[in-house]
Amino acid sequence: MARVAGVDLPPQKRAQIGLTYIYGIGRSRATSILNEAQVDVHKKIRELSEEELNRIRAIVDAQGNVEGDLRKAIQLDIKRLMDIGCYRGLRHRKGLPVRGQRTHTNSRTRKGPRRATIPKKKAAGKK
Repeated sequence: MARVAGVDLPPQKRAQIGLTYIYGIGRSRATSILNEAQVDVHKKIRELSEEELNRIRAIVDAQGNVEGDLRKAIQLDIKRLMDIGCYRGLRHRKGLPVRGQRTHTNSRTRKGPRRATIPKKKAAGKK
C-alpha cells in the first residue's frame, strides 16, 4: 500500500486521482506533482515503483502544507478572524454562511435543522 504524507493511497486508482486523497491536493496540483516527478499520469498507484513513490513524496514534502499542517493553518486563520471580530469572524462564530449567501431561505447546512415552532395555546373560552 502506497503511503504519501501520512495517507494510504488507493491502489486501484490512477496516480492523478489517487493523489487527490491527500487533503490540500486537487487534480491540477496532482498533475503538476506527477509531471515534476516524471511519472505517467495514467499509471495506477499499484504500478508505481518505490523510486517513483519516493520522488512523489519528496515533491509533496517540499511543496508545502498538506494534511494536518494545512488543516491547522486554516483553523488558525478562522480563529484569528473570530478574535479580531471582523464580519467574517462573527459569521463563523454564529455558525452562519460566511461568503454572502442569503439566509432567509436556504443555508440549512450551516444553520442546522429547523427549530420546531411552538403552537400558541387557545385562549380559555367563557362558558
